[in-house]
Amino acid sequence: MLFFKEDKKTAFQAKEAAQWIAFGPVVFQVARVLRNSGILKLIEDSGKEGLPITTISEQIKLPVYGVRVLLESALGIGLVIENNKHYSITKTAHFILHDPLTITNMDFVHDVCYKGLFSLDKSIETGKPIGLKEFGEWKTIYEGLSQLPQHVQESWFNFDHFFSDDAFKQVLPLVYKNEIKKLLDVGGNTGKWAIASVNHKPDIHVTIMDLPGQLNVAKNKIETLGLKDRVSFSAANLLDKTIAFPRGFDAIWMSQFLDCFSEEEIISILTRAAKALNNDGFVFIMEPYWDLQKYEIAAFCLQQTSVYFTALANGNSQMYSAKTFFRCIHEAGLEIAEQVDNIGLSQTLLKCKKRNYN
Repeated sequence: MLFFKEDKKTAFQAKEAAQWIAFGPVVFQVARVLRNSGILKLIEDSGKEGLPITTISEQIKLPVYGVRVLLESALGIGLVIENNKHYSITKTAHFILHDPLTITNMDFVHDVCYKGLFSLDKSIETGKPIGLKEFGEWKTIYEGLSQLPQHVQESWFNFDHFFSDDAFKQVLPLVYKNEIKKLLDVGGNTGKWAIASVNHKPDIHVTIMDLPGQLNVAKNKIETLGLKDRVSFSAANLLDKTIAFPRGFDAIWMSQFLDCFSEEEIISILTRAAKALNNDGFVFIMEPYWDLQKYEIAAFCLQQTSVYFTALANGNSQMYSAKTFFRCIHEAGLEIAEQVDNIGLSQTLLKCKKRNYN
């Protein structure tokens, strides 16, 4: 790990950073309102000359007072600059408006996480997702995904898929370079990997193993695409340690799945996967590990995402470090045969086999 080894800030810089943290929720909401109200886009479209508050107020149809409060806050945040009473946007505002990663993260934090994070202290104390009560009385968010409000579902799935979809094109040839014909997709979610797999090669059959609610979403999508003869479904709650993995597959695939479980649960799931493997079979795991990232900001984003798991998802999982996760693989009776880092935005692909005890 290249980052987080020393404190590089001066005392003044440290105190300044502390104020950014103290006002963090305010900064977030101001940026979101400026984006969603159209104020930033209006200013951007005006070019270098910028616009005065009165013009912005008239065109956006918001009170002058409200626009002034937002823009004066935005000066301190670094989203706008002001010259001759005209406001222009900055590079940071450009990314707030146009960067897909920033848009996806902001929507996820607001729609899925924001209210639930108020209960983070209770979640830390109990190991339970206390913040999930904002949406429903489920033990985990996965049980209620199909019942979340539409805009919350959209933000959740956009976030989930953003970090895996861009990696699929790179990973498909790596997974299917061996003679894999039958693959078990564990935690297949909406079926994106299964669909990508059967479109990649005509002789592959995929079975998706997931919760019933998630399988219904995947079934509908796959039937619509006319792929129901290439994809099968197996409903299971993998938190039930008595549920064995089905056998007869050349490989098992898990993409951004195991970060949804505690260390104990990961070991249980991988132990059952190892038992179901043929001696020459493999478990493929694709996950983003924060201590294997190329850039410090990527590690930061993953570390903060862990807090969502604590407060809302299930109370006991996270975006793991490779150090912690690899220990779980070993305890499950597997060993890493191949490791490919820096796939897509943040992913690592692990090809695991049964550990040789000789």
